[in-house]
Amino acid sequence: LTQDQPHFLSLSLSLQNIFQHIMVATLLTLETTHGIIRLRLLPTSAPQTVAHIINLVQSKTYDGTSFYRSDFALQFGLHGSTKHNPYDDLTINETGGPVGNRNLISNTRGTVAVAHFDVPDNGNSELFINLTDNPHLDTVYGGYCVFARVEGAESFDVVNRV
Repeated sequence: LTQDQPHFLSLSLSLQNIFQHIMVATLLTLETTHGIIRLRLLPTSAPQTVAHIINLVQSKTYDGTSFYRSDFALQFGLHGSTKHNPYDDLTINETGGPVGNRNLISNTRGTVAVAHFDVPDNGNSELFINLTDNPHLDTVYGGYCVFARVEGAESFDVVNRV
């Protein structure tokens, strides 16, 4: 990606099958200049992270932002934006230790995780789609919490074009 060729995206939330406080199946839709990327949220694995991301999307935090990394991961968020995140940092990293504990999911191709600095419990609005299997991200710096997966071949095609 170059600065003169931004890849703007707009996230819209599609809520499906939500029962009271239990989120069963929700989709996020990233509308990009290359097409639509659908993300299946994984509330069973990362309920607090999913709730945080839903709050960010509903407040239109990601509207007009762009992808700015595309090496091993396709990253986006408020980096370099004049927008302000209306929510505090996550105070818990739901990786909670090695993959295999609870319902944790490894950082494999097509999974989506919250980026954070070298301190594990400070993830916020920066997200990334794993372009390859990145098992080292499961444990380095406390691990990067997977909260969604790219949904469907058409979405993968768009990820590959970006």
